[in-house]
Amino acid sequence: MEFGRLAPSALDAVDFTLPPEPAQNQAILAGKAATKPQIFTGLNMWGHPTWVGKLYPKGTRDSQLLTKYAQQYNTIELNATHYKIYPPQHIAQWRKAAPAQGFKFCPKMYKGITHDGNLLNKQVLLNGFIESITAFEDALGPVFIQLSDAFGPARQAELLSFLAALPAGAQYFLELRHPDWFKPSAVREELLAFLQQTQIGSVITDSGGRRDVVHMQLTAPQAFVRFVGNSLHPTDFSRVDQWGFRLKQWFDQGLESLYFFVHMHNEDLSPELTKYVAKALATTCPVPVLQPSFVEVQGSLF
Repeated sequence: MEFGRLAPSALDAVDFTLPPEPAQNQAILAGKAATKPQIFTGLNMWGHPTWVGKLYPKGTRDSQLLTKYAQQYNTIELNATHYKIYPPQHIAQWRKAAPAQGFKFCPKMYKGITHDGNLLNKQVLLNGFIESITAFEDALGPVFIQLSDAFGPARQAELLSFLAALPAGAQYFLELRHPDWFKPSAVREELLAFLQQTQIGSVITDSGGRRDVVHMQLTAPQAFVRFVGNSLHPTDFSRVDQWGFRLKQWFDQGLESLYFFVHMHNEDLSPELTKYVAKALATTCPVPVLQPSFVEVQGSLF
């Protein structure tokens, strides 16, 4: 992921402190722990070649990677669906390859809907996308709607109309990137109120070069966090530690589920950071966390 990328030499100058808790979050959470809260952690791919011999046994074939991945993690941010609407039969094959109970695919909405032209008049594409991902059946997690960096608040009416027309039966999370969405304004408050009313979640992206998108605003009792690491720079670990304490606070107050996805500008080292994430969340949060394990010891970090 290139979003928010900084040179390593610039990282020590960044204030990675998580923002204070927004007062509106009190209206979203119930004020007491949920009955069966859940934590889902994962990556945005299952087939990186450098993970064979580390995350997967040596000799693992491409056709086995998804099955091996689902033994290590309980969710995936599925970026493949952003570039193509797959036939339902193809989706069903992925579902079959990840039989682990409780595993969730979180498909990213097709870019032909979200990035090409106006959001409106996309019903045919939207219907095709929804028909495709419905083949995940019980393994369908939240649908991730990412808008382009150029999609600003001037298009709010278009955005609200689009969101209001989303098909029922799926959970949705929205990621905004244009900087003006994160400035205090009546437009922002109107959007947050709409998301809360419709129970559409607001994606939180933690990236070094765009601290405005680490907004910490909940609009539903579920959280979707995209954590962008920096090749195991020391700040990666201190940032994860902060998240552990904030998420404990949210779970104590009634957060029902968390989807926490680890990204890197260079994905070679993403599995190492997921190990630290799982350990940190298991230490602070009163919720079971699936722990990935390496087939060979890699250094002495863990």
